[in-house]
Amino acid sequence: MAEERLQKILSQAGVASRRQAEKIMLEGRVSVNGTVVTELGSKADLERDHIKVDGRLLRAPKRQIYIVLYKPNNTVTTVTDPEGRATVMELLHGVKERVYPVGRLDYHSEGLLLLTNDGDMANAIMSAATHLPKTYVVKANGALTPDQQQQFREGIPLSGRRTMPAGLKLIREGDNPWYEVKLYEGRNNQIRLMFRHFGRLVEKLRRVRIGPLELGPLKPSQFRYLTEEEVQKLKRAIQPGKRPPRERESE
Repeated sequence: MAEERLQKILSQAGVASRRQAEKIMLEGRVSVNGTVVTELGSKADLERDHIKVDGRLLRAPKRQIYIVLYKPNNTVTTVTDPEGRATVMELLHGVKERVYPVGRLDYHSEGLLLLTNDGDMANAIMSAATHLPKTYVVKANGALTPDQQQQFREGIPLSGRRTMPAGLKLIREGDNPWYEVKLYEGRNNQIRLMFRHFGRLVEKLRRVRIGPLELGPLKPSQFRYLTEEEVQKLKRAIQPGKRPPRERESE
């Protein structure tokens, strides 16, 4: 096996995403043949070199695992939490393989979360260039006006940068209406901040879809393995060169 960047090796071995792997390296938690390595451009060979993370020898995964979890409220989307809060990893009862979350859902957000040890797929899904749509159902503390809805779809200024065109559809009217929101990017707390831009607060948020992958009948804290058909559909959806469609006003 040819040498590869350490952060890629860590990602492919199911330790963490490449971005998180870089952080782990900078913290001095990775060693190669007994020497701590913190330089991000460093390379190694997983079959030839002894690579350890937190003193634990790294091995190539025997098989690639893909899991869909219904993340419940009050849970962090990390492998560990320094504050001692419940993490999504504690819900994977019986899963022996080392997997990690692809992207994240906020502490008070619920719904579909993908976990895997397939570093290449995880990296592609999280890449902004992939434009893989993610669909949410959102309960707000008040309705958006037609003009606000149109602004939401076309993009609004957020932290000095305009959001990409998004899908927005009212699915239940009322004093606390529900909307379906479709995003092609994944900024931190984006949906909550977009509603706050219009003076509305998000009371509930649940992700129900990532590209062709659906949450389905899972209940909070439940998980299941993806079928081979689902894996292939997801791989096709993250092929390079796909461009996000411009959301129509009717959505």
